[in-house]
Formats: sequence, C-alpha cells, structure tokens
Amino acid sequence: MGVVKVYGVAASPYVATVLVCLEEAGAAYELVPVDMAAREQKSQHHLARNPFGKIPAFEDEEVTLFESRAIQRYVLRKYNRTDLLREGNLEESAMVDVWREVEAHHYEPAISHIVRECVIKPMIGGGTRDQAIVDENVEKLKKVLEVYEKRLSDSVYLAGDFISVADLNHFPYTYFLMTTEYATLVESCTNVKAWWERLLVRPSVRKVAAMLAPLVT
Repeated sequence: MGVVKVYGVAASPYVATVLVCLEEAGAAYELVPVDMAAREQKSQHHLARNPFGKIPAFEDEEVTLFESRAIQRYVLRKYNRTDLLREGNLEESAMVDVWREVEAHHYEPAISHIVRECVIKPMIGGGTRDQAIVDENVEKLKKVLEVYEKRLSDSVYLAGDFISVADLNHFPYTYFLMTTEYATLVESCTNVKAWWERLLVRPSVRKVAAMLAPLVT
C-alpha cells in the first residue's frame, strides 16, 4: 500500500484524530502542512480537496476525502482495524455510534470553547481570553462529565469493555484541556481520569501527543 496524505496541521483536533487512526492502523502517511495563517485552506488547490476550505483533507491515490470522522472510518476499514468500529457485532457497533454522537454533540461543543479560549488563542496570537465563554462551557462540560463518570463506572471504555474510535475521538481536545487549569474537571472524576490515563498509554496516542506537546510548552 502506498503513502496516504493528510493535509492540515497536527494542532487541529480534527487532523489529530485522523492521525491517531492512521497510527492505530500502522499506515504509512504524510502530513502535508497547510499554512492556516496565510489562509492556504481557502486556496483553489485546497478547495479542490475540501470544498469547505477546512482541514483535514485526505488523499489515497484516486480517493480524496474530507470530514475527519469519514476519513477515520475509511482508514480503519482500509487497514483492517474495524475492531475499533466493532463492525460485525450489531450491538457493539451501535454503542460505538452512540458514543461517537455523544462526543460530537455534547462533549466537543463544550470542551472546544474552553480549549479555543485557553489554548488556541494564545497559540495563534488570537487575542485575550473571553472568560465568560470559558465559564459558561466549564459548567456545560461538568454536566457532560457527570454522565461519563456514571458510564465509566459500568464499563472500561465508553462503548463497552473494549477500546473503540469513540474513545480515541476524545483525545485531542482532552489533551489540550489537560494543559490548562481546567484539567481538574477530568482529574476530579475518578472513572473519567482512569479512562483518560488508559488512553494516554496507547502507542498511537503517545505518538500524536508527541506532535502536540511542543505547541503547548
């Protein structure tokens, strides 16, 4: 199999989730930088890959994809890591889908605002923190984590007693959160903290974390 290309920057949580899946799959890939400051993502050559002018975009020979969750599924299917999707088991795959939806519609909307204000803005020189936005979303995230804490008292991972892409999707935003004073939101939840620590020791996560670490130190 040839080398696939991911267009974007590792600092993007959406790019990072794709990279984690590629690492899980043991795939050969090239991360092709996109100069966000110069708005390269809005250039015609990038719009040909992602018509919405965002990252990531993905190329595998004649296949061009965008939208990180679709890219993840493609990668895991191509490289025979459907165990992370639990395809072939109706109930387990449904639970993976449930927690992917929870991450997309409950976890990410809260945590992304905190990370944007506390990490991304300083990283790109994007102005001062809007503490009101942070405070509002800290309260939202607390409520979400209450649900996670209960769920993780019954199972090792979110979809069950098996690792899945539903867990891995949480890595980038949570990694950035844990570099802020709001790491206590995770650390104060015994089961969530244990789940997070299990994710951190996975080789795929450690590899991508090493790409992110210089950005927040």
